[in-house]
Amino acid sequence: MSEPWEEEGPGTVKKFMYVNRKAPYGTIYALESLEVVLIAAAFEQDVSMAFLDDGVYQIKKGQDTKGIGQKNFSPTYRALEGYDVEKLYVEAESLAERGLSEDDLLVPVEVMGREALAALMNEQDVILSF
Repeated sequence: MSEPWEEEGPGTVKKFMYVNRKAPYGTIYALESLEVVLIAAAFEQDVSMAFLDDGVYQIKKGQDTKGIGQKNFSPTYRALEGYDVEKLYVEAESLAERGLSEDDLLVPVEVMGREALAALMNEQDVILSF
């Protein structure tokens, strides 16, 4: 079985969306997602990221991880643009449920309602959820 980016031959660009639902620390999901996104971008695929549920905390400004003894990797999200990963989406309902706004986020994003984000997900070739 071939990998999703190999299915249609060389030069074929697939739409990959990485859906981030977990808080940034306490599990490996957020960091693993970020690493996989950078790898996919290196293969020149059409990469986008969506932040839902507690995943919105991954891109929240002012993260302080000293108390938990983990490295703060949130500044890496600012480097995504250098890898042509510029399609970042945040679910409006997830922000509102956590008392956050677009101004609380580290990077420029497009805030979308749940239904619009679901429609965007339907347009993707590959969705990976973390």
